[in-house]
Amino acid sequence: MRCVHAFGDDALGDRDGMGVAAAIACGEISASEALEAALGRIDKVNPHLNAIAVDDRERARDRALDSEFPAGSFTGVPSIIKNNTLFEGLPVGNGSAAMPDLPAKGNEPFTEQFLSTGVNIVGASTLPAFGLTATTEFVDREPTRNPWDTDYSSGASSGGSAALVASGALPIAHGNDGGGSIRIPAAACGLVGLKPSRGRVAPSPTGRILPIDIISNGVLSRTVRDTASFVDDAEKFRVPTGLPRVGLVEGPGTRRLRIGLITDSVTGSPIDADTAAAMAGAVELLTSLGHHVEPTPVPLDETFVRQFTDYWSMLAFTMDRAGKLMVGKDFDKDALDPFTRGLARRYARAFWRTPSTIIGLKRATAKFRTVFDSFDLLLSPTLSHTVPRIGHLDPGADFDVVFERLVHYVAYTPANNTSGTPAMSLPLGQTSDGRPLGIHLGADLGRERLLLELAFELEAAQPFARIQGS
Repeated sequence: MRCVHAFGDDALGDRDGMGVAAAIACGEISASEALEAALGRIDKVNPHLNAIAVDDRERARDRALDSEFPAGSFTGVPSIIKNNTLFEGLPVGNGSAAMPDLPAKGNEPFTEQFLSTGVNIVGASTLPAFGLTATTEFVDREPTRNPWDTDYSSGASSGGSAALVASGALPIAHGNDGGGSIRIPAAACGLVGLKPSRGRVAPSPTGRILPIDIISNGVLSRTVRDTASFVDDAEKFRVPTGLPRVGLVEGPGTRRLRIGLITDSVTGSPIDADTAAAMAGAVELLTSLGHHVEPTPVPLDETFVRQFTDYWSMLAFTMDRAGKLMVGKDFDKDALDPFTRGLARRYARAFWRTPSTIIGLKRATAKFRTVFDSFDLLLSPTLSHTVPRIGHLDPGADFDVVFERLVHYVAYTPANNTSGTPAMSLPLGQTSDGRPLGIHLGADLGRERLLLELAFELEAAQPFARIQGS
């Protein structure tokens, strides 16, 4: 087991994002000192983790010297943007050699929203090709590794961001989630990962044109308060329509909740022993805090699995068949990785099902949300089994084998993407060998406040494990 972290006695110390911002605001440290500490940490861990897709430190240094940051919760705090999101001047590689190395000509709407929090972007973080799988591995470069144990996956698709935050290189980082891509790496790396409600933050360019927008932007953090502060800042910058305001959540709520317990996945795959133990511990903790936890069947069936995987495969097919139209003439279709090609072929065999798939997923949303007639929140594992070793989901391996493994591994998170409901992973469990294990909580549309209040309570009752003590 090889643990890699960069926590130490520098300007960042053990602080979370809010802590770093407070130190900058009171003059204890400068934005430049915070940045140089982060860059030093990145240089220490990245040779082992491979989490940086694009290094943009010189522009970050210029910003820190000029102190040209919005007055948000994270003013001057070093952070990073995922390399599938437009940030002016950086090439958007999407984790694929098929993408041209051309700098973005401007920011997309979410980038402006993220920048409004005051963060100083040091570059772009890694993701697997087009964010289509649950591990940040590649066929043409080194994988992004888990800082808790570099033999293991960091999750995906926001795997680079998760690795950098978990290792202490950065206090907070951007991620986005189209089927679990914030929550999965949060579970893998021992972080807080919230997928907001659809419409809570600015939609991505891809999500805006999809028949069902399954993509939500957010952050990966080490503390609940960092995630809560991001949500508050995001709302101040862009008031969501059709959703109740969350506001700034600063601590636990007083209401005792009815929580539905789901352990049987929609695929029917049993959870492993470590995950079962973590779930039992979470139920015991919630019950001890006065919440009512009651088993409930998963409100979906295997039809949902087929429909979601068809929809997911459609995204790969779009890149395979329309990449040049969407990206430009420099898009190199021949450089697509085997997993993306395999997903595209899968969709090509079943494209005729697309209208019924979209109708079915919309009906599944209505069915899924009925569970909140009986419960305030849903509790489940984040993943069906503990995070696998590098190679288990190798994008260059036999497609059918990897696809089957992936479907059973990522069985709990996609329903929140199709339904648009918020959900979060909290690092409340550990494997028998000391690696993080995520517990998943979901709420009805617009109910992020409930999730954050409970997360504050759980964090206080059972402080999250720290990589420095692993």
